[in-house]
Amino acid sequence: MSFIDQLGLSVPVLQAPMAGVSTPALAAAVSNAGALGAIGLGATDAAGARGMIEQVRARTERPFNVNLFVHATPQPDPQREAVWLDWFRPLFARYGAPAPAALAAPYTSFEDDPDMLAMLLALRPPVISFHFGLPTPAKVQALRSTGAILLASVTSLAEARLAEKAGMDAVIAQGVEAGGHRGVFDAEAPDDALGVFALTRILARQGRCPVVAAGGVMDGAGVAAVLELGAVAAQMGTAFVACPESAADQAYRQALLGPAAYHTRLITGISGRPARGLANRLSVWLEQENAPLPPAYPIAYAAAKALNTVARAGGEAGFGAHWAGQGAPLARAMPAAQLVSTLKAELEQARTPCG
Repeated sequence: MSFIDQLGLSVPVLQAPMAGVSTPALAAAVSNAGALGAIGLGATDAAGARGMIEQVRARTERPFNVNLFVHATPQPDPQREAVWLDWFRPLFARYGAPAPAALAAPYTSFEDDPDMLAMLLALRPPVISFHFGLPTPAKVQALRSTGAILLASVTSLAEARLAEKAGMDAVIAQGVEAGGHRGVFDAEAPDDALGVFALTRILARQGRCPVVAAGGVMDGAGVAAVLELGAVAAQMGTAFVACPESAADQAYRQALLGPAAYHTRLITGISGRPARGLANRLSVWLEQENAPLPPAYPIAYAAAKALNTVARAGGEAGFGAHWAGQGAPLARAMPAAQLVSTLKAELEQARTPCG
């Protein structure tokens, strides 16, 4: 049985999990329309994740994906964190607020969260995916025993080999065009920054797992293109941000549908790991040549999140982490089900021979 048949999809599209943006309502709408909806659990705890899964299940009987962050346990560095806070201090002062006294990781890696594992084993979501790496073999085996289909984001053939060896059912080939965090397993290692076309083709020819292509795909013609390269489906995130079911706020939506969409940046300073988003006041501040080295991921994120909160209270929305891929100018604001239906029609048109 093919990967698409396993999932029961009528449209070969996976909605990217997008922690903080994807909602149970979005995931359910996408799944009900024939694609694979998803929720990101990486920025919540086991209780929050349980609630999200239950909400999706209340809205759909179809498969959906839950995504977990498997980043390395951050090592605190008080001196580096103090320098980072000093760098942000003028911005906090601009909005009449003190900088935080200290920084702490705002969320926990799946590797360090036994409660999350226990919850997943109890609720048995149909599809589970991993970002930033792979869980230990024991955790993979435990999750596999629930019958879940397992996926992992990869950015290179070497990472795909590790995912295959770990027993993943498919790999998500994340090109450098993709919005949000790069899924590199080792944030300290060089990143070849492969584009989605090159990476998809390499994995389709030299890998052993089905390949889902992610990065810059925004319409049915893009889906058709990656299928021609050997992918079994496309994963799309930025395309769903403007849907009314997403949790993106008004400022994020306006930026995505405006001139900023043409200027995405791959920036490490927001969270401590490279991530692609829309250029805004935060990205300009962090791209200065004399900016210090950020703390470890996700400890660095605490500063940006706190700054965004005080800036928003002061009427400034330009310090948000507005993740988006290079295909952002093609974003369309429409309900998720309508978008999936549109993608299906565009895909069929793109694959219909001329004449």
